[in-house]
Formats: sequence, C-alpha cells, structure tokens
Amino acid sequence: MESSKMSKHQQLIIEEWNGSSSTKLFKTATITFSPSFHVQRSVNGFNHVWTRFLDAFVPEGFPDSVTPDYALLSAIGVGEKSATIIGATFQWFLRDLTGMIGGILFTLYQGSNLDSNAKMWRLVADLMNDLGMLMDLLSPLFPSAFIFIVCLGSLSRSFTGVASGATRAALTQHFALQNNAADISAKEGSQETMATMIGMALGMLLARITTENPLAIWFSFLSLTMFHMYANYKAVRCLALDSLNFERSSILLQHFVESGQVLHPKQVSTMEHVLPWWTTLKSSKTAKPLHLNVKLGLRVSTLDHLEMANFLNSAGSFYNKAKYLLVERKGIVSIVVHKDSTGADILRSYIHALVMVNLMDEKRSLHLESQTWMDKHYESFVQKLRLAGWKTERLLSHSIIWKAHWSLDEKTD
Repeated sequence: MESSKMSKHQQLIIEEWNGSSSTKLFKTATITFSPSFHVQRSVNGFNHVWTRFLDAFVPEGFPDSVTPDYALLSAIGVGEKSATIIGATFQWFLRDLTGMIGGILFTLYQGSNLDSNAKMWRLVADLMNDLGMLMDLLSPLFPSAFIFIVCLGSLSRSFTGVASGATRAALTQHFALQNNAADISAKEGSQETMATMIGMALGMLLARITTENPLAIWFSFLSLTMFHMYANYKAVRCLALDSLNFERSSILLQHFVESGQVLHPKQVSTMEHVLPWWTTLKSSKTAKPLHLNVKLGLRVSTLDHLEMANFLNSAGSFYNKAKYLLVERKGIVSIVVHKDSTGADILRSYIHALVMVNLMDEKRSLHLESQTWMDKHYESFVQKLRLAGWKTERLLSHSIIWKAHWSLDEKTD
C-alpha cells in the first residue's frame, strides 16, 4: 500500500496492489480522499474471486515458487506472460469435454456389445488406461501440441471408464454362483483398495530412486506398463465364461458339425480371441470365422426389388413357422427378427445363420439345406449345450436395431 504526503488541503491517494512477490504485483484499486471518499477499481470482481479460488490449488507465488516441471499446468501456458487464467482453464475444459463426449459416443456405439465380449473389452479398457497415462507424460514434452495430446489421453480414459464399468458388472455376474454379486463386488473393491495402497507405497519408493533421471523414469514406466498388460492378458485368458456370444457360438457350431460333440466352456476359452479381430485377421492365413459373416438385424427397406421378392418368397416357404428371416447378400447372412421374437428365437436364428454361412462354399440351395440341417440337428445341439454347462437362455449380442413384423395370408381353393 502506498500513500502520498498530504497537507491540510491536499488529497490522500492510496493504491491497492495484490500479489505474493514484488515482481508479480498488480494494481486492484485506487482509493482517493479529497475530501470525499472515492474508490476506482482496476480489476473486476470476477477476476479477483477467480484468482483467490485458484490460490487454493496452486502454491503461493506460482509459478515462480515452483520448478518448471511442477505440473502439467506449465505446459498449457499458466505462468507464461502471454497466457491467461481463462485460457488455461478453457484448455482443461476442452480436455474434459472431449472425454465426456467420447464416453457418450463410445457407449452409443459399443454399449450393448460390452457384456457379450467382456474378456476383450476388459483387456482393451486396461490398454486404453495405460495409453491415457502415456499421453499425460508426453504432453509436457510437446507444448505446441499439448491440448491435442491431453485430449487424446482424456478420450482414452473415457473409454476405460465405460468399458471397465460394464465388463466388471458382466464378470461379477459370472463369478456369482450363489446370487452373491453384491458381496463379490464389495470384496473386489477392498482388494482393489489394498492393491492401490501397496502400489502407492512402491511407487513412492520408485519415484525416490529415479528422481532427476528421465531415462530411468521412462524405462520404469514402459517396463511396468508392459508387465501390466501381460498380466492382464494372462488373467483374461483364464476366464471361462459360460454365456453364448457370437464367437463362442461359431466355435461351438463348427466343432459340433465336425465331430457331433459340444465343447465345454473351459475348452472354448482357450480358443476364442481376447484381442480385437482387426489385430489378428491381417496376419492370419485361415478363413474368417463364421460369425464375422453374420449380421443380426437388417433394415428391410434397404432391399432392392429382387431382394425383396426373395425375402417375401422365403417368408412364405422356408420360414413360414419361424419368427425370423435370413437374407443372404454378397456373402453376408443378415437376420431379420420378428417383433414378437423371444430369446430362444434369437438363438435359433443366429445358429441358423451360422449354418447357412458354413454351407455357403458348396453349390446348393442355402435356404433349403440349412433348414434341413436345423430340423435334424438343432434340438440335439441345444440339448448338448446345456449338458456341457452353457447358458442358452439368452444370446449375449448387440441390440437388435431392426426388427420386422410380417403376416402370411393362407390361400384357399
């Protein structure tokens, strides 16, 4: 606070300044006594309140009172002469907004697919979490691309949050043999807390050992990340889920067609993929699995005139008693499900579609031959599934977006 010398007829001027060091002071108001009292503020109330609020989260005298690598705040411009608090806040807001929108879109496109592929998405969730941490570590190294990198990290973690939450629920239901899902979930939380506490203690020790050694820090991070992913991969491989999804149904049907026997969940668990198909198909020389040529749900209005004629012909011949229709288009068998169909109807339709794909390489009537196979073997196949320990009550799959309702008029002479 400064004051000028004042005689009996002079005015008194007081300037109000704010700051924690002499080099970072800024004027907030000018107070005049001449002889009346007058206050002229140099900053608006909002900026003053926001500055006081920010003081609760950064050290006094920030950024001069801390080292340049104190936090990610330095990378977004906080502390730079040309930067503003509002600008820095906007960048953090953009990062969080990207994560929120990414989580919503991920749920929209994959939400109904998470429980049917719980093993794969459990692994992907951990991978995306590690990727998000890597982005956070890389962001201060590239200030010019900082906001882009942290947005990628936020996007990765948003996928992790959605996928891990959904798959955790599915796996908890799998573990709960005595309707004790709540107890298992609670104990899992305790186990996770204990593991986190141990990890924090070891992390502090490792941080002390690798202090001021960037090479050791990066080596430790990358080594532990690789070990984390390997451990998660082995853990997911041990899961033997007894619910039917697209791939397990395909594996079971192919083995049944070849041998007449049904595999047990533990046997199928060693054969199914836990990584996304696009990571293995390019390097694989074998034919694509059957389920990749089956699409559950078809918008009938997209059919052309010839396809629509075949569709109606199928409704009146091969599927006159079924609550689904199969349409073969360019090697892909699409399933149109009746609006009144049940879980058993959906399971039957999907197995039927797999049978049709399996017969596709042979020159024959796909509809007739596949229907003949279903009439002879389907009931036996389902019975053997139940005896092997598979849950056939429902087929875990994508939401069926497109359904249809059709009725057939009986012709009388």
